[in-house]
Amino acid sequence: QVQVAESGGGLVQAGDSLRLSCAVSGRALNWAVLGWFRQAPGKDREFVGYMSWSDGNTNYIDSVKGRFTISRDYGQNSASLQMNDLKPEDTAVYYCALLYGRPSTTPRNYGYWGRGTQVTVSS
Repeated sequence: QVQVAESGGGLVQAGDSLRLSCAVSGRALNWAVLGWFRQAPGKDREFVGYMSWSDGNTNYIDSVKGRFTISRDYGQNSASLQMNDLKPEDTAVYYCALLYGRPSTTPRNYGYWGRGTQVTVSS
């Protein structure tokens, strides 16, 4: 059984940094696409970025490019989302998800999800 768990959320001020972690158990990440999504109150779940585990290729939404970075934790079945220069509009519950197939920015294509971790950025 595949399990996905996020950690590292919290309350920070605008301009601060935060690092989220995503730990996966039950299946190797070798051919996975690991995606990060977020959902703010009253809004739809939004794609943030993904990494193709096999080649390290990444893709991000424009609003986080240059500020957010997804990286693999080598030797471990986990990844991180480094978030720098956080803004109040980044406030949301952040989810890690897995897709075994072609990379996608669409939430419904991801079959495995964590429960999310809250990130709150105060102005």
